[in-house]
Amino acid sequence: MTKKYGDELAVVTVTYSPGETLAPFLDSLAKATVKPVRVILADNGSKDGVPEQLAAERDNVEFLPTGGNLGYGGGANRGVAALPDEVGWVAISNPDIEWGVGSLDALLAAAERWPRGGMFGPLIREPNGEVYPSARLLPSLGRGLGHAVFAKIWPGNPWTREYRQETATITERTAGWLSGSCFLMRREAFDSVDGFDSRYFMYFEDVDLGDRVVKAGWLNVYVPEAEVVHIGGHSTAQASERMLAEHHRSAYRYLADRHTGVLAKPLLLAVKIGLAVRLKLVTRRR
Repeated sequence: MTKKYGDELAVVTVTYSPGETLAPFLDSLAKATVKPVRVILADNGSKDGVPEQLAAERDNVEFLPTGGNLGYGGGANRGVAALPDEVGWVAISNPDIEWGVGSLDALLAAAERWPRGGMFGPLIREPNGEVYPSARLLPSLGRGLGHAVFAKIWPGNPWTREYRQETATITERTAGWLSGSCFLMRREAFDSVDGFDSRYFMYFEDVDLGDRVVKAGWLNVYVPEAEVVHIGGHSTAQASERMLAEHHRSAYRYLADRHTGVLAKPLLLAVKIGLAVRLKLVTRRR
């Protein structure tokens, strides 16, 4: 039996020593919606004291220790689970996002236009103003292998261009998946797929979630009318080599989960080798 939720809005952000990025996140959130909004800081073990301090200073912000570093998806799941049933809309976001004026309201308005929409993603800008390709196709074996092997050494390769949808018109549309750095979700849709797969410690948890949302009968909707700015990489920069390895591990897990037959084994082996070579090249450059 499907649980019934109310119409309240909450934001869950996963913190891990977010430093100076968290205050602008909370400040800009006040301009993102006219609705009352509660904020859960699902904290994966911050050592800088910032999440505790800002939660103590703000009435609508709750500090929620997750009990350890659960990764992005695991932390987000813990934050959503702490919300009361009155909350039917959950925005999940990195803490290094700055919300555009009215951005959350624009996502909620899009949900009215897309009754089967489960996830709604804003247009995401880099700090320099460039648009980040945040609404993409799902990575098939061929597309995923081409992107994984050539993205760093041949950025304009056709597999990467297709996968990232870099030349797609910036318009409201459905997508294979939406960037996990910032999105709004119907809580009913989140429940229908049991949230994030916590096996993905970091990276590809959003690709996996978007795929499962579509398979459950929902839509992923890109809403460029809503804009945010992503500073990017603050927490992952603290352990960059580990995060690089985690990225490649998650990429392989995603493809291996979806291609289990005997005929897929040679291609999966090629993917594993390609990812290993790519990791060595990228690590050596750094």
